[in-house]
Amino acid sequence: MTIDDVSARVHSLMPGVIGDLEELIALPSVAFPGFPAEPVERMAQRTLEILREAGVPNAHFADVPHGYPPIYGEVRGPEGSPTVVLYAHYDVQPAPESQGWTTDPWTATHRDGRIYGRGAADDKSGLVSILGTLRAFDGNFPCTLRIIIEGMEETESNLEEFVDAHPDLFACDLFVIADMGNLRVGEPVMTTALRGDVSCTVTVRTLEHPLHSGVYGGPSPDAMMALARLLTTLQDDAGDVTVEGVTGGAWDGADMAEEDFRAGADLLPGVSLVGTGTIADRLWAKPSINAIGIDTTSIADSSNVILPEASAKISMRIVPGADPQAELDALVRHLSTHAPWGAQVEVTPIKAAPPYRVDTSGPGYAAAREAMAQAFGKPAGEAGSGGSIPLVQTLHDASPGAEFVLWGPEDVALARVHASDESVDPDEIERIIVAQVLLLNSLARPEASPSGTPTHATD
Repeated sequence: MTIDDVSARVHSLMPGVIGDLEELIALPSVAFPGFPAEPVERMAQRTLEILREAGVPNAHFADVPHGYPPIYGEVRGPEGSPTVVLYAHYDVQPAPESQGWTTDPWTATHRDGRIYGRGAADDKSGLVSILGTLRAFDGNFPCTLRIIIEGMEETESNLEEFVDAHPDLFACDLFVIADMGNLRVGEPVMTTALRGDVSCTVTVRTLEHPLHSGVYGGPSPDAMMALARLLTTLQDDAGDVTVEGVTGGAWDGADMAEEDFRAGADLLPGVSLVGTGTIADRLWAKPSINAIGIDTTSIADSSNVILPEASAKISMRIVPGADPQAELDALVRHLSTHAPWGAQVEVTPIKAAPPYRVDTSGPGYAAAREAMAQAFGKPAGEAGSGGSIPLVQTLHDASPGAEFVLWGPEDVALARVHASDESVDPDEIERIIVAQVLLLNSLARPEASPSGTPTHATD
């Protein structure tokens, strides 16, 4: 099939693809603890049904010991053809009213050429891009495809355990992770780096019990103030991370324009960006650190007392090439040794999720980059992602010889993933489907297959 043939075929399928996306946005598949299970289960069941309808009749719920199940299926290509794993996830972030949505997050809303709703981009757009790709072949697949749709990517994933227990199901030549996006609409990039994520909680104690702030205030150290001072030691005045022993560097690929970053971040008037280096350096090649939660007395429950204890949850994104355990140890060491006034500090590690650097030297990656260029009509650059997907390292360990392609319809400039008014450009979905169809077709040719000759991965 020529690029014109593929483009025409995919274009004819887009009304159905967008219909699927609108239907799926209406299912509040928030897999976090405390949220109702019924909408997530409906989303899982509907995803299973449309995946079977799209050409994967043996798609089924994977047997996992806890949580919402991943969906797994396989379709065979010609004998000896490469094996490709296509990945997306069906769960989404919460969409609380406090985020300030201007439309109902569970109703697909078309505005200014985009589709708004929770999960419209992350990652129901990736999911429907896989459905569109499957339909484009009408059952005549050029490669063997293994489909994995995760149900708990946004929370405590159970898929990594499943991969570890069943590595044979993930043996392949190429993984295509449809949970990324271009920096801006119509400007193709291949994602080649993912930051990792380490986190911990820190508790600061200064007193045996609360004290009257008038009678004892002044000499008595306030735990909340001590915690605040401790947190300020994590960054210098410019906003760069000051934790000794943490890895950082410079990004040598495509940069992100400051105006694009600001457009997505919605900084308040007068608020400056923090850190040094290019935007790309700060997002993809340098660590970042945030206090993402805090436990103390609420304003509503406060009274004139000095607090004896306060806690915070700290998340630090780490760069490709860094050892997550060593980075977490450095963070714990810093927090344990920088509290003021002799305050007692207890640090509890939570997780050490690895970063990932994509190997761009293989023929599978080259074929994907060419497919991307054809689909978008211009050369594809390379960019990183400040987000983390620990699953990628798990998949790498399960199939060490496989290559990775990370892309998708979630443009960074406007998609606002995890925030209010999340949206996707339907043209990006269409172009990604075209790229995936072109990639699979090209992999079926011996000169373009990841192994150099079309050989089926071990079953």
